[in-house]
Amino acid sequence: MSGEHTDGASMVALTAPPTAKAAADRFTGDVWVDGITNGAGPGCARLATVRFSPGARTAWHCHAHGQTLHVTDGQGLIQTRDGHTIVMRPGDTVYTPPGVWHWHGAAPDSFMTHLALSDSSSEAGAIDVEWDEHVSDDEYDTAKSGGETERSTR
Repeated sequence: MSGEHTDGASMVALTAPPTAKAAADRFTGDVWVDGITNGAGPGCARLATVRFSPGARTAWHCHAHGQTLHVTDGQGLIQTRDGHTIVMRPGDTVYTPPGVWHWHGAAPDSFMTHLALSDSSSEAGAIDVEWDEHVSDDEYDTAKSGGETERSTR
């Protein structure tokens, strides 16, 4: 029978954690996180829905295994340390490679919601996200005026 497993494994319904306000030492403004999965089973992917109020944003950070964002509502910005800025709109997916310092958040006049997908290490105690200082208002203002919308040809 095609697609049938014979190893005795079965599906498991995972309990969703409650919505949590994002930590003030890692975010500016009001940001809410709904965790979806934290690497259930043999996979190590973490997935969350993150809702940003207008102008809210992450602090500078990088992911050991990269991060993929998929915007579901509103308009947002993502910027790397070298100043590369992308305007994100509903339906846009942006990938940031491992070790690239960046921040992301809502445009100044729009709420923004995205799915955040990142891989985790299967090693106990491994650091998957490194956090740095908050994005200054000047950095944010520069990003909102210099953003571009790009599409990969891959």
